[in-house]
Amino acid sequence: MQKAEEINVGSRSNERGLSQLSWPYNGNSSLEHPRGLPSFTATLLLPLVAALVFGALIVFAEQNAIAVSIALLASIFIMLDFRRGVVCLIVLMPLSASALFPHSIGGITGLNPLNMLLAATFASLLLNGNAAGTRAHFATKPLVWLYIAPLVLAGAMGSQHIGEVSAEMIEISPGQFNSVGSYLINVVLKPLMLVCFALLVAAAAARSKNPERLIVPMLISISAMCMMTIAFVFLSGASLAELASSGARTFLSPLGIHANDLGRMYAVAYALMLFTFAASKDAGLRLLLAASMVLVVIALTLTFSRGAFFGFAVVNILFLISRRQLMTLVLGALLLGGLVILLPGAVFDRIGSGWGSDINVISAGRVDDIWLPVLPELWRHPFFGNGLSSIAWSGAMRNGTMLAVGHAHNAYLGAALDAGFIGLGLICAYFLHIWKGFRHMSTNPAVPPVLQGFYGGAAAGLVSFLLAAFFGSSLTPAIEQIFLWLAIGMMYGQHRTTAKGTPC
Repeated sequence: MQKAEEINVGSRSNERGLSQLSWPYNGNSSLEHPRGLPSFTATLLLPLVAALVFGALIVFAEQNAIAVSIALLASIFIMLDFRRGVVCLIVLMPLSASALFPHSIGGITGLNPLNMLLAATFASLLLNGNAAGTRAHFATKPLVWLYIAPLVLAGAMGSQHIGEVSAEMIEISPGQFNSVGSYLINVVLKPLMLVCFALLVAAAAARSKNPERLIVPMLISISAMCMMTIAFVFLSGASLAELASSGARTFLSPLGIHANDLGRMYAVAYALMLFTFAASKDAGLRLLLAASMVLVVIALTLTFSRGAFFGFAVVNILFLISRRQLMTLVLGALLLGGLVILLPGAVFDRIGSGWGSDINVISAGRVDDIWLPVLPELWRHPFFGNGLSSIAWSGAMRNGTMLAVGHAHNAYLGAALDAGFIGLGLICAYFLHIWKGFRHMSTNPAVPPVLQGFYGGAAAGLVSFLLAAFFGSSLTPAIEQIFLWLAIGMMYGQHRTTAKGTPC
């Protein structure tokens, strides 16, 4: 038990890190028994309830009972300290989007280990604040008014068009447009779970004297996601030439995440690790970061996503520019040159795909088959948009004059279609605000050097993502943004413990 406690929150004898944060947090980092939770409840009632629930799950959930039982058991410990739940979420949140993760138990939609951990962590945070007599600050005004409000408003508008969804979209996204309720859950609430995740990370970082330790579960998560891709490709036996072909864009789809989405996720993760590696002085952490970066580069390459390659290049360019030292620039250029030499020819074939033809071929059909057909939809409701996922009931989709796709393959065009030019402006203003916050924290002397590097990487990763978003993804919360939202949460949390005036 003592060993398990050390794994989760660190040694009590070490007066640094997550172990400094008691349940409940009372502002002075002392350990005390949680008020309002009698000892007999923790020692008798909770195990008894857990045993009954586990037994019922074995009967009704069958093969998924083990996953849910583990989640429930973890939830019990999370109720004693919500930060344990945050660590679990950092590891599991990216994996939850994959087909390898259970998404429902016993046919009950929404009942899965991730949602259980989210609920337990959120409940523990609320109980933590109430028991400690502190007010839980759970969101910021820019986040609410610049980001959440436009999305919720667009979702409310979109819920009025469920009956207009094209048959092709119903086939592409089964269950998403069956009713107003399913639309609101899948299109509005599920994406906002990433925002909730970021705010839980913020709460954990704010109540830690050593929030950089949250980098470790991030590395575990990133490595797991990379190994998933590498193992899948290796076991498939597919050649690099096959993966690089334009017809293999859905090759990784059995994992539950499109190759382009995985590539963008890896590019952001690489940015966080590269800048953190440069700022860290700890040999052990640098070794972990270096090993993780190797995995990320391999996994990113195997996606053969041109958007990911572009984002990767942007990150490296921004890193070299940020060093401002001739020797670093020379060494960086040599390393990148060596990487270019080592890359297989299939990568360059993929990068050069379509060049020499017209812009439609270069864009893989985006211009003529998606962007131009949906442009008239912008003027239907130019200020407030047509509702989230409005491409599903657009005239071009219903008339069959465009490709049957689930999004506009341009994040800015998609945001303008869904939330109008006002919504697009607000969302872009939020990301600009976040970028300024990352930049401020990367130079704030009150922030530990390793986290200064982390926030510098977050700023670079955000720039690379926003540039790559011209060719895909979404400005609404999506799984490829998971590590950006982790960084946003870390920034919000540390803002509360550093000097006032931070623009976040």
